[in-house]
Amino acid sequence: MRVLLISPNREEINMRTLPLGLACVAAATKKAGHDVALTDLMETEDPSGIVQQRIEDFRPEAIGVSVRNIDDQKMTPSRFLLEQTKEIVNLCREHSEAPIILGGAGYSIFPQSALEYLGAHMGIQGEGEVLFPHLLNRLQRREDLRGFPGLYLPQRGLQGPRTFIPRLDELPWTDIFSWFRFKQKIEDYWVTVQTRRGCPMGCSYCSTETIEGRTIRKRDPRTVAEDLAVQMERGVGQFYFTDNTFNLPVDYAEELCRNLKNFLGKARWRGIIYPGKISPALAKVMAESGCLEVSIGFESGSPEMLRSLKKRFELSEVRRTFEILGDQGIRRMGFLLLGGPGETKETVLESLAFADSLPLEALKVTAGIRIYPETPLAETALGEGVIDRETNLLFPTYYLAKGLEDWLNQTVTQWLSSRPHWMM
Repeated sequence: MRVLLISPNREEINMRTLPLGLACVAAATKKAGHDVALTDLMETEDPSGIVQQRIEDFRPEAIGVSVRNIDDQKMTPSRFLLEQTKEIVNLCREHSEAPIILGGAGYSIFPQSALEYLGAHMGIQGEGEVLFPHLLNRLQRREDLRGFPGLYLPQRGLQGPRTFIPRLDELPWTDIFSWFRFKQKIEDYWVTVQTRRGCPMGCSYCSTETIEGRTIRKRDPRTVAEDLAVQMERGVGQFYFTDNTFNLPVDYAEELCRNLKNFLGKARWRGIIYPGKISPALAKVMAESGCLEVSIGFESGSPEMLRSLKKRFELSEVRRTFEILGDQGIRRMGFLLLGGPGETKETVLESLAFADSLPLEALKVTAGIRIYPETPLAETALGEGVIDRETNLLFPTYYLAKGLEDWLNQTVTQWLSSRPHWMM
């Protein structure tokens, strides 16, 4: 089949990213014997024109659309980002009779409501590298789709229980130069890397479990380093590890860093650290392997709020984490998430003061917490009447503890005014 894959994302919320997840799906689909074209709309000034031309030239028999961002995760003002994806889906329906299949991390959080809002023919919740080629084969043979794992159909819902890939090394590692054209110098990009999927930490607000499951599944560290070394030979100089908890498991993180050091040499990289689960030995090998900066989501400086958010660390561990990383010259960006269940003016001030006492280079403060389905926060919001059973959480909906409405933003803004390294 001729398969057109489209990444509609044009947002640079934190940094410019390549749709590597979609590229992995493209590689798997090509390996399965299909003719594949990938269109990334990030760097185009005329996305509609590009899509229309691609459809006319390629004449796809199936179209896959990746949904990455639902919104910008800011309570005020909140930006709903699916409108631009809807425009692309409508354009595809107008110019092609091919089935439109949704996928991607954002889609997996809201599989039914996103499918209905966007008006596509079907959508895959979960890991598309395996499921998407299998779905194409069924479509090509005109087989019944009932029972297909992770597949959603309009008005008919989930067709079969979703599955998770147990061994990530079975998936293709895509060559980015086969799928993307770079308008900027390739060394200016932070090329994203994922070595693990799944998170068992169970934070009350997090959607990762819905997207990737609770079990951590890993790629072989040596294979990761060898693949990145090939990219470096072709000009890539910066990597961003999108693993939700780069330091978990600790022994895996250490082995990965040793391989990065051996195979990559002067690579520069960033990652995400879960507080408390880090040792001086791990921080040392991280620095030696090229780690420049980490993001640390400690989220609160109040012991009471850490329990409310279902965090599995103490404030003393947060402080120690910052100190250990600082000793190795690794820059530290902290994150505060204010306004959750049980939050009061006193706990907010406690958190701000705690953050102010930490040796960090930057701090991102978020006021109000995005409510995602199938999370403890959603259950709390339901019990308190913040949402009801009919609330469509696809559209940005936030939890903010009562009594903080105007005061929280005013207070945070005041603290930011004298701290240039803090931001909202």
